[in-house]
Amino acid sequence: MAAQIRGTFTVMITPTRPDGSFDAEALRDFTDWQIREGIHGLVPLGSTGEFLSFSKEDRAEIARIVIDTAAGRVPVLIGTGAEDTREVVRLSREAEGLGADGVMIIPPFYSSPTDDELFTHYDVIASAISIPVMIYNNPATANVDLKPPLVARLSEIDGVRYIKESTLEVTRIRDILRLCGDRMQVFGGILGFESFVEGAIGWIAVASNVAPAPLARLFELVEERKIDEARALYLHWLPVIEAVGGPRYVAGTKSLLNHMGLAAGAPLPPRLPLPTADDAAMKSLVEQMGLRFPKAHAERVQAGG
Repeated sequence: MAAQIRGTFTVMITPTRPDGSFDAEALRDFTDWQIREGIHGLVPLGSTGEFLSFSKEDRAEIARIVIDTAAGRVPVLIGTGAEDTREVVRLSREAEGLGADGVMIIPPFYSSPTDDELFTHYDVIASAISIPVMIYNNPATANVDLKPPLVARLSEIDGVRYIKESTLEVTRIRDILRLCGDRMQVFGGILGFESFVEGAIGWIAVASNVAPAPLARLFELVEERKIDEARALYLHWLPVIEAVGGPRYVAGTKSLLNHMGLAAGAPLPPRLPLPTADDAAMKSLVEQMGLRFPKAHAERVQAGG
């Protein structure tokens, strides 16, 4: 039975050690905590997961750990973006073999492909696997903008069923749904509540790294048509959502998690940790919002386990 891909999905950070290697034990703890908190799905190896900073062997192991730890409790979409179509095919086949429920694929981010090249890119990938493809529109980082008319064309490819729309133009969701009909399901990227109201079936969220339960509940309230309650919850958590927005989203998220008690580590170069004053503000936000990671993990970290 195919997994139900809808709701709030966390685009996961990848916990790292001081030497820059990924921390497998922290990743297992983090994955399990996300699921126990009620998140609807997980996306490792997206932009927030620093996918470009890991070797192909590391990427395969990170995907395996999240899929195995999730153990079918929630859907897992693996970020398989790369510059070369052949490498994306390899990564996507690998993800399918590991048991992923789908793949999320940012466009090639250096070559500035034409619309025809983008169509061929996604067509070749979707034809090589049997799990669904989520295309990922993030023009701020990808140097490519998948505008609604192009998305409509891409929706004609068998297997391309979802899009993560990461711009501040929430009306794009309206236009994608109008142009694509039921061929394409939309997830918000930056805007969660606003995307739900426009008809998105999900949110690939950064802030749910630190607040999975309330941001999963945000989606559920909209589903229950309790819009006023959803808006109030959204506004309550907006300081956290804003804290992990902007260009320092990885450093900000890891700072919050470190202060919560997860050994998230530092962002990988060329990213830098937050300046001291900003890190202190993140610590204050953790205290203000009552955020914390399970004590058992924190004690294991302190003991060096």
